[in-house]
Amino acid sequence: MLSRAAVTVAAATAAVLTAQSGAEAQPGPAGGAGSSSPDEVRRQVDALYAQAETAGQRAAGAQEQQAALQRRAALLEQRLAEEQQQANDVAAQLGALARSEYEQGGTIDPVVQLLLSAHPADYLDRAAGLGQVDSDVAAHLAELRYDERRVQRDSTAVTEQLDGLERLRHSITTDKADVQRRLGRAQALLGSLTANQRAFLQQQEDDAAQAAAAVADQPLPADDGPTSARAAAALAAARAALGQPYVYGATGPGSFDCSGLMYWAWRHGGVSLPRTSQEQAFAGRRVPLSEARPGDIVVYYRDMHHVGMYAGNGMIIHAPYPGARVRYESVNDMPVVAVVRP
Repeated sequence: MLSRAAVTVAAATAAVLTAQSGAEAQPGPAGGAGSSSPDEVRRQVDALYAQAETAGQRAAGAQEQQAALQRRAALLEQRLAEEQQQANDVAAQLGALARSEYEQGGTIDPVVQLLLSAHPADYLDRAAGLGQVDSDVAAHLAELRYDERRVQRDSTAVTEQLDGLERLRHSITTDKADVQRRLGRAQALLGSLTANQRAFLQQQEDDAAQAAAAVADQPLPADDGPTSARAAAALAAARAALGQPYVYGATGPGSFDCSGLMYWAWRHGGVSLPRTSQEQAFAGRRVPLSEARPGDIVVYYRDMHHVGMYAGNGMIIHAPYPGARVRYESVNDMPVVAVVRP
């Protein structure tokens, strides 16, 4: 089981909470921190980190969507400006025609009057019954009307989606703040453990890390290597990141979150993955866990909020949680829901 509540995590989390939550850290539940066993503290911190990681992945996904929509909105606004300029050019031409007719005969053709009385995009709606519209002008105005209405419609849709994403980001911020408060309470529990209890948790952490590294360092069987040069490059990059700290939203090279590590490592293999763990879960061909090969992405938990890279010998490389560093761990230490080969 992922040892999220080790003493090393407690120390790192304390620093994070001091910077982010300040005085929000609260004592444990009724009965006092001392009433919770180390195993209970471990379970609480595990749950809190899982919730925070889920929120972090949601935030990354929302930010990615927002960036795409902002680019789309900018393109639509540029297109709308170009179409408006075309409409203005048509209006200027019609104005010149009206002046010419007036100067020559003192009167203006009714069709020209109608053209000048309304925006060109509305002209055909009002002039259709006259039967006097030049076919070239009619076609041009019809195109302008269609383009302008389409751009206005799409701009409205993008604005609505951006508003929705803003609400989503606000809810995520609120959710993460709530998680930080609960992390503060869990930190208080961790801080209340006795010296022997802390030493026990630290020893568990050290033993697990040493065992995982020993297994991972063994030569890979001949039939258990990466399936491609791209996968080999991604694995080499992930190994180079061992020891780097976990930071929410980070994509390297000095820090990572879980999906950020996959994103960064596979870029070294020439593959551009989606940013979030949920998207990465569908960014390749699914294979059974029994057929996993180094470089494959292992997806964990039903909501797919955590990912790691299969490293061979039954191990993964992953960025576990805040306060921890990129490390090896058994592929089966968390519930696997999918294995993806990009």
